[in-house]
Amino acid sequence: MNSHLRKVRIIADYQFGRGAGRAVFPDDVEFRLSTTGRIRQILQDGERIATLRADDNQFTLGMIGASRLHAFLQYPGMRVVVNSDAAPFVSQGKTAFARHVVSVDPVVRSGDEVLLVDEDDNLLATGQAQLSASELCSFTNGAGVDVRIGFGRKS
Repeated sequence: MNSHLRKVRIIADYQFGRGAGRAVFPDDVEFRLSTTGRIRQILQDGERIATLRADDNQFTLGMIGASRLHAFLQYPGMRVVVNSDAAPFVSQGKTAFARHVVSVDPVVRSGDEVLLVDEDDNLLATGQAQLSASELCSFTNGAGVDVRIGFGRKS
Protein backbone atom coordinates (compact mmCIF):
# COMPACT_ATOMS: atom_id res chain seq x y z
CA MET A 1 0.00 0.00 0.00
CA ASN A 2 1.17 3.52 -0.84
CA SER A 3 2.60 5.28 2.25
CA HIS A 4 0.50 8.41 1.54
CA LEU A 5 -2.67 6.32 1.40
CA ARG A 6 -1.78 4.56 4.63
CA LYS A 7 -1.13 7.91 6.33
CA VAL A 8 -4.42 9.55 5.26
CA ARG A 9 -6.41 6.48 6.28
CA ILE A 10 -4.81 6.51 9.74
CA ILE A 11 -5.57 10.23 10.16
CA ALA A 12 -9.19 9.71 9.03
CA ASP A 13 -9.61 6.80 11.46
CA TYR A 14 -8.35 9.04 14.26
CA GLN A 15 -10.46 12.05 13.26
CA PHE A 16 -13.74 10.29 12.34
CA GLY A 17 -13.54 6.81 13.89
CA ARG A 18 -12.23 3.35 13.05
CA GLY A 19 -12.87 2.34 9.45
CA ALA A 20 -13.48 5.87 8.18
CA GLY A 21 -10.14 5.98 6.35
CA ARG A 22 -10.98 3.02 4.14
CA ALA A 23 -14.54 4.28 3.59
CA VAL A 24 -13.49 7.80 2.54
CA PHE A 25 -10.27 7.02 0.66
CA PRO A 26 -10.42 4.13 -1.85
CA ASP A 27 -7.28 2.56 -3.29
CA ASP A 28 -7.26 4.67 -6.47
CA VAL A 29 -6.93 8.15 -4.91
CA GLU A 30 -4.38 10.69 -6.10
CA PHE A 31 -2.37 13.06 -3.94
CA ARG A 32 -1.51 16.71 -4.48
CA LEU A 33 1.62 17.53 -2.50
CA SER A 34 3.05 20.81 -1.22
CA THR A 35 6.41 22.07 -2.45
CA THR A 36 7.96 20.44 0.63
CA GLY A 37 6.42 17.05 -0.22
CA ARG A 38 3.63 17.06 2.39
CA ILE A 39 0.15 15.82 1.51
CA ARG A 40 -2.20 18.73 0.79
CA GLN A 41 -5.18 17.35 -1.16
CA ILE A 42 -6.59 13.91 -1.80
CA LEU A 43 -8.39 13.58 -5.13
CA GLN A 44 -10.23 10.97 -7.13
CA ASP A 45 -10.73 11.52 -10.86
CA GLY A 46 -9.73 15.16 -10.38
CA GLU A 47 -12.41 15.78 -7.71
CA ARG A 48 -11.31 16.81 -4.21
CA ILE A 49 -12.15 14.31 -1.49
CA ALA A 50 -10.40 16.16 1.32
CA THR A 51 -7.66 18.63 2.18
CA LEU A 52 -5.16 17.97 4.94
CA ARG A 53 -4.70 21.17 6.97
CA ALA A 54 -1.05 22.00 7.57
CA ASP A 55 -1.57 23.58 10.99
CA ASP A 56 -3.17 20.59 12.76
CA ASN A 57 -3.00 17.63 10.33
CA GLN A 58 -6.79 17.30 10.27
CA PHE A 59 -9.04 16.95 7.23
CA THR A 60 -11.48 19.39 5.73
CA LEU A 61 -13.91 17.47 3.57
CA GLY A 62 -15.00 18.07 0.00
CA MET A 63 -18.40 17.00 -1.26
CA ILE A 64 -17.25 13.47 -2.11
CA GLY A 65 -15.52 12.98 1.23
CA ALA A 66 -18.52 14.27 3.18
CA SER A 67 -20.91 12.04 1.21
CA ARG A 68 -18.77 8.96 1.83
CA LEU A 69 -18.39 9.77 5.53
CA HIS A 70 -22.15 10.35 5.85
CA ALA A 71 -22.82 6.96 4.26
CA PHE A 72 -20.24 5.25 6.50
CA LEU A 73 -21.05 6.75 9.91
CA GLN A 74 -24.23 5.65 11.62
CA TYR A 75 -26.50 8.38 12.93
CA PRO A 76 -25.65 10.55 14.94
CA GLY A 77 -21.94 10.19 14.03
CA MET A 78 -20.26 13.60 13.52
CA ARG A 79 -23.64 15.15 12.65
CA VAL A 80 -25.18 18.48 13.53
CA VAL A 81 -28.94 18.44 12.86
CA VAL A 82 -30.50 21.77 11.89
CA ASN A 83 -34.21 22.60 11.85
CA SER A 84 -36.31 22.93 8.71
CA ASP A 85 -36.14 26.74 8.82
CA ALA A 86 -32.35 26.74 8.48
CA ALA A 87 -31.92 23.72 6.17
CA PRO A 88 -32.33 25.60 2.84
CA PHE A 89 -29.79 28.25 3.87
CA VAL A 90 -27.27 25.77 5.23
CA SER A 91 -27.47 23.74 2.01
CA GLN A 92 -26.52 26.94 0.14
CA GLY A 93 -23.38 27.30 2.26
CA LYS A 94 -24.66 29.80 4.83
CA THR A 95 -23.57 29.66 8.48
CA ALA A 96 -25.55 27.35 10.77
CA PHE A 97 -26.49 29.35 13.87
CA ALA A 98 -26.73 27.70 17.29
CA ARG A 99 -30.42 28.59 17.64
CA HIS A 100 -31.22 26.40 14.60
CA VAL A 101 -29.49 23.29 15.94
CA VAL A 102 -31.91 20.50 16.89
CA SER A 103 -29.38 17.87 18.00
CA VAL A 104 -25.68 17.05 17.84
CA ASP A 105 -23.46 14.00 18.15
CA PRO A 106 -22.36 14.30 21.81
CA VAL A 107 -18.66 13.77 20.94
CA VAL A 108 -18.46 16.89 18.73
CA ARG A 109 -15.96 19.47 20.00
CA SER A 110 -15.27 23.01 18.88
CA GLY A 111 -13.06 22.85 15.79
CA ASP A 112 -14.27 19.42 14.62
CA GLU A 113 -15.17 18.83 10.99
CA VAL A 114 -18.90 17.96 11.03
CA LEU A 115 -21.69 16.91 8.70
CA LEU A 116 -24.76 19.15 8.70
CA VAL A 117 -28.00 17.28 8.13
CA ASP A 118 -31.72 18.01 8.23
CA GLU A 119 -34.11 16.24 10.59
CA ASP A 120 -34.44 13.33 8.11
CA ASP A 121 -30.61 12.86 8.05
CA ASN A 122 -30.26 14.26 4.51
CA LEU A 123 -26.77 15.67 4.05
CA LEU A 124 -26.92 19.46 3.61
CA ALA A 125 -23.33 20.64 4.08
CA THR A 126 -19.98 20.11 5.73
CA GLY A 127 -18.20 22.56 7.99
CA GLN A 128 -16.31 23.27 11.18
CA ALA A 129 -18.07 23.33 14.55
CA GLN A 130 -17.50 26.62 16.38
CA LEU A 131 -18.93 25.27 19.64
CA SER A 132 -18.99 21.97 21.53
CA ALA A 133 -22.00 19.65 21.36
CA SER A 134 -23.47 20.86 24.67
CA GLU A 135 -23.00 24.51 23.64
CA LEU A 136 -24.58 23.91 20.21
CA CYS A 137 -27.66 22.48 21.90
CA SER A 138 -28.01 25.13 24.60
CA PHE A 139 -26.88 28.45 23.06
CA THR A 140 -29.50 30.64 21.41
CA ASN A 141 -27.14 33.20 19.87
CA GLY A 142 -24.10 33.08 17.61
CA ALA A 143 -22.62 30.92 14.92
CA GLY A 144 -22.71 27.19 15.59
CA VAL A 145 -21.03 25.78 12.50
CA ASP A 146 -18.93 27.59 9.92
CA VAL A 147 -20.17 25.94 6.71
CA ARG A 148 -17.48 25.17 4.11
CA ILE A 149 -19.54 23.59 1.36
CA GLY A 150 -23.30 23.50 0.97
CA PHE A 151 -24.62 20.64 -1.11
CA GLY A 152 -27.25 22.86 -2.70
CA ARG A 153 -24.47 24.31 -4.87
CA LYS A 154 -21.20 23.15 -6.42
CA SER A 155 -17.99 24.43 -4.79
